Amino acid sequence: MSDVPWLTPDEERAWRAFRRLLTVLPARTARDLTALGLSATDYEVLSTLSEKPDRRWGLRDLAAKMQWSRSRLSHHAARMEARGLLDREEDVNDGRGSIYHLTDHGFAVLEQAAPGHVRSVRRRFVDHLSADELKTLEAIATRIADLPD
Repeated sequence: MSDVPWLTPDEERAWRAFRRLLTVLPARTARDLTALGLSATDYEVLSTLSEKPDRRWGLRDLAAKMQWSRSRLSHHAARMEARGLLDREEDVNDGRGSIYHLTDHGFAVLEQAAPGHVRSVRRRFVDHLSADELKTLEAIATRIADLPD
């Protein structure tokens, strides 16, 4: 066991605080989204699709961007399609894939939910950090998120 790089007390406190944040913050913002009529996963799909100029994205690339399995995205998208939030078409370049398109209705739902979501993010996160802390957090989060698997 001597080859295990055990955490120092400071490292362990930081890790546990971060883990708690990863649990608490998404749960609270998800609860706020539910009050707006969307699940957190609905909002993630809608907002991610909205990033593309034509609001279209292939299953494989969208799943990779969201860090979801293709199966998870496909099942969730089917439920969203039934609600008219998106539609899908066959991907001629990927026989097992689809192209997802954010419908006008889905975009309108996103536009309606976005102000409340931004207020939630601001109230629960942004407003509690200084400009310097936000810059530091962005740098840390980007560095860690961009590490190769």
